[in-house]
Amino acid sequence: MTFTFWEVRVTRPDDVLGADFLWGVSTSAFQIEGAFTAGGRQPSVWDAFPAFEGQDASVACDHYHRYREDVGLMRSLGVGAYRFSVSWPRVLAGDLEFYDRLVDELLESGIAPVATLYHWDTPVAVEGAGGWLHRDTAHRFAEYAGTVGARLADRVAMWIPINEPAMVTLLGYAVGQHAPGKALLYDALPTAHHLNLAHGLAAGALRSAGARAIGTANNHTPAWPAGPSDVPAAEAYSDLHNWLYADAQLAGRYPDALADRLPIVDGDLAIVAAPLDFYGVNYYNPTRLRTPSEGNPLPFELVEIEEYPKTGFGWPVVPSGLSEMISLLRDRFVDLPPVYVTESGCSYPHSLDDTERIAYLDGHIAEAVKAGARGYFVWSLMDNFEWDSGYSQRFGLVHVDYATQQRTPRASYEWYRDRIRQ
Repeated sequence: MTFTFWEVRVTRPDDVLGADFLWGVSTSAFQIEGAFTAGGRQPSVWDAFPAFEGQDASVACDHYHRYREDVGLMRSLGVGAYRFSVSWPRVLAGDLEFYDRLVDELLESGIAPVATLYHWDTPVAVEGAGGWLHRDTAHRFAEYAGTVGARLADRVAMWIPINEPAMVTLLGYAVGQHAPGKALLYDALPTAHHLNLAHGLAAGALRSAGARAIGTANNHTPAWPAGPSDVPAAEAYSDLHNWLYADAQLAGRYPDALADRLPIVDGDLAIVAAPLDFYGVNYYNPTRLRTPSEGNPLPFELVEIEEYPKTGFGWPVVPSGLSEMISLLRDRFVDLPPVYVTESGCSYPHSLDDTERIAYLDGHIAEAVKAGARGYFVWSLMDNFEWDSGYSQRFGLVHVDYATQQRTPRASYEWYRDRIRQ
């Protein structure tokens, strides 16, 4: 098969990165693909994690079988790019053909493929060998990255090795809210360095395979002190959530308060901080912190942000926090690569007339443009399996009836389509 379309149309990395503004949507493999059948993919840590109300992602949105329909929805929406993730457990089972088909379908529709290699679905076999607590996992991940790159690098426009490493460390290993469900507190910190190392090693493997545009997708939140005396608490939280990853990837260093806790080997930080072609910001809300109460083993406590409206998930809606965060990044990193908002969205009840989601997107897109971001990817194209919350939260521009798998565009889908056309 030849890829004249790739060479001529809009999906070359230089075309995509040079676009005035890149409109996109995002999903992740575990949350939408389904097709967890014998031989289809190996189990991930999320298959082994306690289910929410007995729900699982064995079928999810059945995107594995319905991807052409879903790409058709993107084509009608008019997006220039689709950010999806590749399932490490599926690739270990020998199935890369699905992503071949998906990428070809996207290109034929004039949509740039943006591939994330890891969106939290660690194979059970890898976790059983130590997971992200072990340095060897970073090298196994790099081997996987090389395998995927060798197959898809000629056609994927933008690459993101690891999605939101902060959430893997904080929720998966420090407090146990996410898979693999470990509650290690500060003993989880080695995972942060191993995730950063995996990012750097994978970036190198992708470039060796011919990938031409490599970035990242870090979750960021402005850390607001509850009062003047709570500034140290906010700074401690920001070190853990924001700078533990951005500092390493963009400047080859770690926050002073955390560096001594990390298993750094000579040469690691040079690998982690290899130059990036773009920087992805995943933003949902700011976080308010105060000095911890007695007996709290952490140097901060989270405080509710009450003065803003809330999403269906209970997250405060603060569009200005997005431009605030991008400004903080620009102030901290003089040579910050082009910034893309690689995830931003909201969960609301299943109504098709989702005016609250429209208001959310309108405000956040305006702040992204104001901050000089080069693109915005809505989370998410469709409703999906929302990790520890199962199917109780609906982030989609497209409503999914999980019993029938019928897709129905919401009012926000129509709004986003019109916004793109403008």
